[in-house]
Amino acid sequence: MLGAFLTTIFFSLSTIFANRSITAVGITRANLGRLLVALVCLGALAHGLGRGLGGAGRNWFMLSGLIGMGLGDLASFNALPVLGSRLSILMGQCLAVPIAIVAEWLWIGTRLSSGQFLWGTVILGGVALALMPTPKHPARVRVRPIGFLWGFLAAAGQGLGAVVSRRAGEAALQAGESIDGITAAYQRTIGGLAITAAFFIVRALVQRRRAAETAAPPTARGHLWILVNALCGAVIGVSCYQWALATTPSGIVLPIVATTPLVIIPFSYLLEGERPAGRSIIGGAIAVAGAVALTLAR
Repeated sequence: MLGAFLTTIFFSLSTIFANRSITAVGITRANLGRLLVALVCLGALAHGLGRGLGGAGRNWFMLSGLIGMGLGDLASFNALPVLGSRLSILMGQCLAVPIAIVAEWLWIGTRLSSGQFLWGTVILGGVALALMPTPKHPARVRVRPIGFLWGFLAAAGQGLGAVVSRRAGEAALQAGESIDGITAAYQRTIGGLAITAAFFIVRALVQRRRAAETAAPPTARGHLWILVNALCGAVIGVSCYQWALATTPSGIVLPIVATTPLVIIPFSYLLEGERPAGRSIIGGAIAVAGAVALTLAR
């Protein structure tokens, strides 16, 4: 459970730094840059202190990264311009939970208690209250139906990616091995980077003639934001995420990670001076209370 809470903190910081890196160097450089930094950092640690590319769960971890960090993140990337950030995050975070619960139950046989179901639902309710667009706080883009397909695919990527990580952990245990979070994150990043790099390379080639990338040339500050974003998210955050999934069902981990957009609120206020709306505070309080109760539920 500690791993899940640490994941939300580092993912929240990563989101803030990701926005700064995108502003500084553009979407393509920021996304590829963070994954390359993560690959180098995690690779050095995994080969030096962990199992590197070894372990019975390696192929499962790579598949998890391909599904979650690769296809899921790309779907989320495509959902943003046609759903807006609120609906994109809401679908991606909240739908991932039931998808993961059903998939893990059918595949691995994990069952949650009624109390865990209840408090997981409370967490998602708090997230929905805080993020759901309303007439007073509408989506900032014109919502298009295709966006809901992208949102569902993003949720499926996150939920199924988490379950495959659980399967990787089981494969390691059956082989009498223990896989640390850093090794799992490294192997997962390889799968995610393969899909993401291929997508952005093709995209860059298609858009080169249209000069779609309008960001200024990279600067030292831009590279710094990429580094900090990668360390908080793809290195520390994903390592904590894999640590959590190694010991806890995805149906419990994902509702806690779903509070990431709410944990961003105090960081945004401290680092960027952005004042939260009252509804966000109330929804955040409900979600946090549910997360605390979930840790105590049996």
